[in-house]
Amino acid sequence: MTYFRYDKIAAIVGTLALSMSWGVSTALGQTVLTVTHSSPADSHFGEAAIAFEQSLEAQTEGAIDVVIQRLDNEREALESVQFGTQECAIVSAGPLGNFVPETRVLDVPFMFDGYDHARGVLDGEIGQELLALFPRYGLEGVAWMENGFRNLTTGSKSIVSPDDLVGMKIRTMENPIHIAAWQAAGVLPTPMAFSELPPALQQGTVDGQENPIPVILANNLDMMQQHLYLTRHVYSPGIFACNPDFVAGLDEQQQAALKTSGAFAAAANRKRVEKDELVGIETLRDRGIDIVEIDDIQAYRDAMASAYADFEAEFGAERLQAIRDWSAE
Repeated sequence: MTYFRYDKIAAIVGTLALSMSWGVSTALGQTVLTVTHSSPADSHFGEAAIAFEQSLEAQTEGAIDVVIQRLDNEREALESVQFGTQECAIVSAGPLGNFVPETRVLDVPFMFDGYDHARGVLDGEIGQELLALFPRYGLEGVAWMENGFRNLTTGSKSIVSPDDLVGMKIRTMENPIHIAAWQAAGVLPTPMAFSELPPALQQGTVDGQENPIPVILANNLDMMQQHLYLTRHVYSPGIFACNPDFVAGLDEQQQAALKTSGAFAAAANRKRVEKDELVGIETLRDRGIDIVEIDDIQAYRDAMASAYADFEAEFGAERLQAIRDWSAE
């Protein structure tokens, strides 16, 4: 089984990036690579984009000019990459399942015990098999990123048990697995693009939302919510995807540089997620949001249990079990 060790790749690229040369002459003109993401520059996705830019431009001696832009609508970003109107995008896995359906298996609630488990699956055979499927859908999967584990927030209404969620409008990503799981728990899931979330919270269109700590922190969602519940119900990957025709148009050395720079970006992304997770909860508490650690996670699993038969039918019970049983040994 082959594993991509992003930490080791990052160390190698970080050491060599300023000295490596692929012998590409900028006299022939630069190739522009636009990469978008949906978060502020000072965020887990923002740092990934900057790390990618620095690595790729250094390795190609500036023959590839990386342009970073913010695009809140991630579905639109992936469509633009498919159509070739932009070269690459860093997006969360939320809309990804609408483009590469097989990746929805990663969205099933309570599949991963922690970051080591989730990263091991993505960096190993299962994750690489999923990346290999991207070209058939008009995308090139360069590297897995991450948002982190998703947690629930609400406004004025507090939650004591999953029973209190029944009938509440909770914003979800435009992801059928997330929607089905919340429906099983009696929630009225309200899918919408991330760009629509802040006004929806401010106007009371939805009663709450769910996102990882780094996303809540970077986008100040706590300013619109009163309660944060550490449900950690879904691990939310991200993906660095590019247009296959663009990648094919690069020479072999540039393609290799793109791949290692994607791994370098993934390492920076994960490092920032770890940092945000470490300090984020206390930062949010200091800002005034009520933090609730969930003692009975099993109650939330049980609340969503009726959806699992459909998940097993869609993805296969053995596949789901293989992900749950992953071990580093």
